[in-house]
Amino acid sequence: MNTHLLMIEDDHRLAQMVAEYLGHNGLQVAHQADGTSGLAQLQSPDTGSLPDLVILDLMLPDMDGLEVCRRIRALPGPAAQVPVLMLTAKGDPMDRIIGLELGADDYLPKPFEPRELLARIRAILRRRGDGGTPAAGQSLRFGSLEIDRDARTVTVGGQVADLTSYQFDLLVTLAERAGRVLTRDQIMEAVRGRELEAFDRSIDVHMGRIRAAIEADPKSPKRILTVRGVGYVFAKQQE
Repeated sequence: MNTHLLMIEDDHRLAQMVAEYLGHNGLQVAHQADGTSGLAQLQSPDTGSLPDLVILDLMLPDMDGLEVCRRIRALPGPAAQVPVLMLTAKGDPMDRIIGLELGADDYLPKPFEPRELLARIRAILRRRGDGGTPAAGQSLRFGSLEIDRDARTVTVGGQVADLTSYQFDLLVTLAERAGRVLTRDQIMEAVRGRELEAFDRSIDVHMGRIRAAIEADPKSPKRILTVRGVGYVFAKQQE
C-alpha cells in the first residue's frame, strides 16, 4: 500500500528536498505552497484522495500554520482526522504548545534532519495503525468510557470523543496500566518510542486535551489524575 503525504510549505527548495528524500524511502509527497491550496486539497470530495499525513509549516504566506491546523480539525468527515506533523521555529515552545492544543499530532523544529522527519512520520503512521494492528476484539471499558482499540475510537456515554491519533495512544497507554503511576518520560517513551526531550512539556498539553474530551469536569478530573512531581495515573474505579 502506497503512503501519500501532503506537504504545505512555501519554501519550494525545502519541499523538493523533502519530497525527494521521502520518495527514496517509499513515501509519495504532494506539495502545496500555501494554506488555502492545502485546505482545498484536503476538501476534495474523493475520500480516497486524502493524504495519510500532512506536513504543515508554521509560516505560510496567506495564513499561519496554526490557523490551517485549526481549519483541518474543523473539516467534515475523515479529513478532520488526518494526522498533522507541524514544522515550527526552533526554540519557540509557545508555537509548539498552541499547535498541539489545536490538534497537531507532533512537531519538528526547523532546521531538521531529514532522517528525523522520516522517523517522526513513521512513528505517527504506526500509531495510526498503518504499521500494525492492535489485538482484535479488545475494548477497554471504564464506566461510561469505552476505548475501542480496533476502531481507534473513544466514546463517553455513547458520544464520540474528539482526539487526535497521538492523544488516542496516550490514553490507551494510561488505560492499559490503570492504577499505575507513570512518569512523563515513561508515557512519551511508550507512545513515541524515544526519550522525552529535556524540558518538553507537550505531554501536559495533550493530557489537557484528553481531559477536555473525556472528563465531565476537566478542571476536576476523575479519570486521568496528576501525581504532583511524578506524572499521571489512570483511575481504575470510575463512575
